[in-house]
Amino acid sequence: MIEKNFNFFFNPISKVKGIGPKIEKLFNEKKIQSNIDLIFNFPYGLIDRTHCPKLDNLEIGKISTIFVKVKKHNFPRIRRLPSTVQCYDDTGEINIVFFNSRENYIKEILPINTEVIISGKINIYKNKYQITNPDYVTSIANEDKVSKIMPTYSSLKGVSNKTINKIYENITKNLPDIKEWHRDSIIKNNKWPSFKDSLINLHNPKKVEDLYKNSSSYERISFDEIFSNLLIFSQIKKKNSTIYKKPKIFSSENKFKIIKNLSFNLTKDQETIIMEIEDNLKKDKKMLRLLQGDVGSGKTIISIISGLNVINSGYQVALMCPTEILATQHLNLITSITKGLDVKIEILTGSVNKKKQIEIKKQLAEGKINFLIGTHSLFQETVLFKNLGLIIIDEQHKFGVKQRINLSQKGGINCDVLLMSATPIPRTLILSTYGDMDISTLREKPFKKTKIITNIIPENKISDLINLIKNKIQNNQQIYWICPLIEESQKVKLTPVIERFDYLKKYFPENVAVMHGNLKNEEKVKIMKDFLDKKFSILISTTVVEVGVDNQNANTIIIENSERFGLAQLHQLRGRVGRGNEDGECVLIYSKSISENGKKRLKILKESNDGFYISEQDLKLRGFGDIIGYKQSGEKDFIVADPMYHSHLFELAKQETDFYLENNLSIDKFNILLKFFKKDKILNIIDTG
Repeated sequence: MIEKNFNFFFNPISKVKGIGPKIEKLFNEKKIQSNIDLIFNFPYGLIDRTHCPKLDNLEIGKISTIFVKVKKHNFPRIRRLPSTVQCYDDTGEINIVFFNSRENYIKEILPINTEVIISGKINIYKNKYQITNPDYVTSIANEDKVSKIMPTYSSLKGVSNKTINKIYENITKNLPDIKEWHRDSIIKNNKWPSFKDSLINLHNPKKVEDLYKNSSSYERISFDEIFSNLLIFSQIKKKNSTIYKKPKIFSSENKFKIIKNLSFNLTKDQETIIMEIEDNLKKDKKMLRLLQGDVGSGKTIISIISGLNVINSGYQVALMCPTEILATQHLNLITSITKGLDVKIEILTGSVNKKKQIEIKKQLAEGKINFLIGTHSLFQETVLFKNLGLIIIDEQHKFGVKQRINLSQKGGINCDVLLMSATPIPRTLILSTYGDMDISTLREKPFKKTKIITNIIPENKISDLINLIKNKIQNNQQIYWICPLIEESQKVKLTPVIERFDYLKKYFPENVAVMHGNLKNEEKVKIMKDFLDKKFSILISTTVVEVGVDNQNANTIIIENSERFGLAQLHQLRGRVGRGNEDGECVLIYSKSISENGKKRLKILKESNDGFYISEQDLKLRGFGDIIGYKQSGEKDFIVADPMYHSHLFELAKQETDFYLENNLSIDKFNILLKFFKKDKILNIIDTG
């Protein structure tokens, strides 16, 4: 329950003095609806009016506050022309220019022969200094009312910064007192102001450094947001620790049969993680584990062995994939390596016909299907399992915290959850986004003699690639050609996939196909099957081939406008080749408009094949939340904190949340904090089980 004085923070902004219907609508368009939304919209800079030069010492382009005397008014006969007021001091003259201002208004604020204070940006016109539409005009007597330091906020159409400042002045002076929720030692050791004082300081900076991310006020609010995030994860873990399930009892018979039939040996990392998962499955506590590993590190075989262990204990397994292509590929792989085992495997996707879907759902509910593979459709209400014991989610980054909680509840109390990510996740991101999970990291890759060579070329060299492709085709090799967008009508000038298809068709008329997101699922599956069956050599595609697609005959991938992709995504695409016995080749094509940052990213990819290193660099260069996939989770990025800049605060917040968890302390005093950062709804889900 929120204390009465805290209601202020959640009132609609329409109650703030200065916000009428028009301004309220403009704020709402920026997703600013309540007072706390408004308060967390901190200024991005400030206007310094402390520069008060004489007129012979003005600097063009600089905001200055001048003390002058009014000499003369010049009002034009033609309305659309500006009005001019001549002013002077003992060192020179300046013109004050007004557009669209009434004559009476100008005479009222600038009477002749009066001494006034004027503030605005200095410019020059016809060799004379002038200020156009000044920010402040007032008499000498009102000097103390001129804002010498004025914060600048993101603009609202048709609303002056002066008006916005007045709104923030009205809201910050009415902030209620907030009782400190953190331990004294945390605040004192870091020399942080109180939460309330931090908010006031950030809206009333005395110098630009007060707005920096390392300022004590900014750090304090950022810590609170990070802490609230990790506190939620600690409560999920606490809740999970009170949920008991039936331990899964199984023999290792199926596991050893599969391992014996593999054409390769498991790595030590794979063996260790299989044992970690087995240990989780055999316990009476529910498993929620993230398995992360680089491209080609062998996550899939771990999930299959884990799934068969669960089936061996009398439960069903669901494997959810992001695309139908990947689901079909998993079906083929699992079917081939479980040959001879008594395991019934099925696939449920959008392209499965209605009659077959009904039959699959019936058999699933009766417990006749052991292993079900599919896409998001697996979690529809009509898909009912008799005894679901394990959910495996491949490429799980499309799911946020709420979705993960809901998914783990899909199979009831006895269902364990294993999530897999082929994008290695930096530690900061693990703490901020996956703090409710146990993490298994697969670093070691199966031994391979082959490598992937990465080359970078400008777009004006595309024609040179025709000979490269001809040589590849003559050697019976296949090629991926990736284009970022399908439509030419995009505002950003990117080569569309259809245009590239027409271009390559001139050189390879019977040997090229195109695949993109606008095709039906069954069309995409057929094209990919034909590619795997070597019915054509060149597949032009958007990034639908990005995840998990395994074609051992494809040795070359060409990526257009590569600077438009994140490093982690490019690394994923590159991982589609070099999967057979031949070296792979990745060609990154960049446009002439590439930025310096874009060049840095491509250079990192050329020099490294280490997905963990690449993900860390991607986070540094592109920022939190913009790594491949993480913006698709449906969750908003941090409101205030910058996880990359404030990485040190994650460690501190982790220590603090662990303190409350390990000592079994109440977190009721943080309820208002969780509500400030919109985490209270997740807490409600946890509390209701």
